[in-house]
Amino acid sequence: MAQRAVWLISHEPGTPLCGTVRFSRRYPTVEKRARVFNGTSYVPIPEDGPFLKALLFELRLLDDDKDFVESRDSCSHINKTSVYGLLVGGGELWPVVAFLKNNMIYACVPLVEQTLSPRPPLISISGISQSFELLFGIQDFLHLGQKNDTELNTKLNQLPDLLLQACPFGTLLDANLQNSLDSINFASVTHPQKQPAWKVGTYKGKPQVSISITEKVKSMQYDKQDIADTWQVVGAVTCKVPVPPILGFYQMKEEEIQVKITVNLKLHESVKNNFEFCEARIPFYNRGPITHVEYKVSFGQLEVFREKSLLIWIIGQKFPKSMEISLSGTVTFGAKSHEKQPFDEICIGGTAYLKLHFKILDYTLTGCYADQHSVQVFASGKPKISTHRKLISSDYYIWNSKAPAPITYGSLLLISHCFRDIHRLLYHP
Repeated sequence: MAQRAVWLISHEPGTPLCGTVRFSRRYPTVEKRARVFNGTSYVPIPEDGPFLKALLFELRLLDDDKDFVESRDSCSHINKTSVYGLLVGGGELWPVVAFLKNNMIYACVPLVEQTLSPRPPLISISGISQSFELLFGIQDFLHLGQKNDTELNTKLNQLPDLLLQACPFGTLLDANLQNSLDSINFASVTHPQKQPAWKVGTYKGKPQVSISITEKVKSMQYDKQDIADTWQVVGAVTCKVPVPPILGFYQMKEEEIQVKITVNLKLHESVKNNFEFCEARIPFYNRGPITHVEYKVSFGQLEVFREKSLLIWIIGQKFPKSMEISLSGTVTFGAKSHEKQPFDEICIGGTAYLKLHFKILDYTLTGCYADQHSVQVFASGKPKISTHRKLISSDYYIWNSKAPAPITYGSLLLISHCFRDIHRLLYHP
């Protein structure tokens, strides 16, 4: 249930147009839905001028409207529902819900989620009841306690912000507009602000502009002469960096129910040694749960997730002064559980890997940044401008160098996507 458009029109007999549009609001997102639902019977919402003339004619409120009109005045067109069809733009806009109260015409066009030819029964259009509820709510708000035209004008000026909260995107949430009025502070707004459709209230703080540059680094490292290591930095710009930020070596040797692992990591001297977080994950997906771990770590700490068959080496926020760290150990596994463990041929031999996760704030490998003093904003007032940049790891893999037969880079890329899906299933169910 949604509304395509809403109007408030003051009836002014004796004036050239016999009326003035005091308020109108259209909902473009609902209009796109109407175009799809109505198909070939779709009639677009007209501008305020044509709509005003067509509505006053249909309601017999024009001063010079004295002649009998068959399509409007015949006995077969006696209207008892306040739902009308308006001839606009070569088509008929239907259904239009409208009624006159205290010299104010309240009108709106509900969304009909089906074709309009032939016309569906009014009782099947749920948006019509919502139209009446919305219009009666607006009527109550405008005339509750109203003493003069000044108060009416004040309330009309408040309607745009109230409908943003009470009827966002054309969907009525609360017909009691007084509830929305109580949650909005109009006294602090000296100049009316045009609000975006998604924002339900007026921002009351100091205006500000935030600019952020984010880079994601991808890397595949094999420690083999016949396969070149690869890396890529993507983000606001796409470019190539001279070296990956963290160089790595990973070796896994399998011995029945045990594996021996060796990991060496080195932070490049040009990279900022100040992480928000940094950790290395070593999965063993197609094995049983981890029953025992013996290890030696030169820096950081190792966490063991036994049921998930996963080791997480938490490096922390800084590498040591040497910029090099190492981990070695032996991992023992229990029996496989067919219910919990995937059994694809991954994480063994050439497909065993270590994946790095890290983030560095206020840093990019390429040196890109946004100069806040060069940002120009064309708006009233002087907003606060802030800029941000950060480096985030993305698909940063170090492959097992102990593999008996290296697989191709293209196959590794395909496998890496499989690993990413498995990560989601196992760690983000």
